[in-house]
Amino acid sequence: MPSFPFFISKKYIFSKRDSRFINLISTISITGISLGVATLIIALSILNGFEETITNKIIDFDSHIKIASYKNTLPDYHRTQPLIKSKLGDYTIYVNPYASNLGIIGTKKIKEGVSIKGINPSDNWSGIKESIIDGKFELDNGKIIIGKKLANKLRVKVGDKVTLFTLKNNQLPSPENFPNIARYTVGSIFESGMAEYDDLIAYISLKDAQKLFSIGDNINGYDIKLNNISRIDSLTSVLSAGLRYPHSVRSIYQTHRNIFTWINLQKEPVPIVLALIIVVAVFNIIGTLLMIVLEKTSSIGVLKSLGAKRKQIISVFIYQGIFLALVGIIIGNILAFAVTIIQLKFNIISLPSSVYFVTSVPIKISPEVFFIVSLLTLILCLIVSIIPSYIASRIQPVTSLRFR
Repeated sequence: MPSFPFFISKKYIFSKRDSRFINLISTISITGISLGVATLIIALSILNGFEETITNKIIDFDSHIKIASYKNTLPDYHRTQPLIKSKLGDYTIYVNPYASNLGIIGTKKIKEGVSIKGINPSDNWSGIKESIIDGKFELDNGKIIIGKKLANKLRVKVGDKVTLFTLKNNQLPSPENFPNIARYTVGSIFESGMAEYDDLIAYISLKDAQKLFSIGDNINGYDIKLNNISRIDSLTSVLSAGLRYPHSVRSIYQTHRNIFTWINLQKEPVPIVLALIIVVAVFNIIGTLLMIVLEKTSSIGVLKSLGAKRKQIISVFIYQGIFLALVGIIIGNILAFAVTIIQLKFNIISLPSSVYFVTSVPIKISPEVFFIVSLLTLILCLIVSIIPSYIASRIQPVTSLRFR
């Protein structure tokens, strides 16, 4: 059996004799709430999508922890690699040695700067393998893997020849010190969606890189991937304390501090957006309920003359505020969900990867975001509904019935 205030509130809401103007105001109020809720949910979903997508892309191509050298190379890696694994314990997925250096890649007509990275084909490089869009993961027999943007710049495809130039002993070329030159065949082309990798990195085998860089059986660092990223800071500290000079240990958050700072900056406007939504909700709910109070002044007088208490009058208009909020929240959730699904399936909104690191707007649908935004909106609408409800409860029956 519904309570008296709920029964009266339902009559006010669904009454066919209500003013069209009041219905229009209610519609505007619901629209404002729904657009505000949808905007905030979409914004938070995009921010979460950016963070997850960029983090995963960086990890796939760069690792959780990177060990480099304060000098040019790291010697005796065959002994150091097992030591690193023992310090990481069960938290490690792989510890892959690599050799890297800057160089020039080119054809007869086109030359481009590139970061050349030598890796062991037998190691775990699942991120690179999954990003290959043409050819297959192969680095033996003089093969090279390059990014799609770099391939487009060089106007090459799988099977074409390219030439690599690197400095010998990191010294400028001279008649006594010629640069190292090697010719490779494009074995595959990858696309990560991040310009930093698709345009600037080329992969060759570790043995070829050691020969090309003239570093003997040494390497330039290790890529480490963990099975629990929440342990990244503590494990970075463990490795830093356990490895001697010239080892330099840095986590992904330290190596790419600028990117993660940028992601965090994207979240800074969220409180401002939330505040604006609160303001819209406040004015919409208060304005709508005040209009209803003005129209229902005589009805309020009748209710009070029949013995309705002040708390019951307040409850009547709070129920109406909750109704407007719930309808707006439901519509806002449906709208946000529809927009996110359309973007996920059709990638309607594209982005320049050179600026945003991704080619389309990434979205992560999280039930927690929908729930938290909806709950906060409902609570705020409930709070602001009290103001016009209190005004309605203060109306005197004699005054209201005089203008009936």
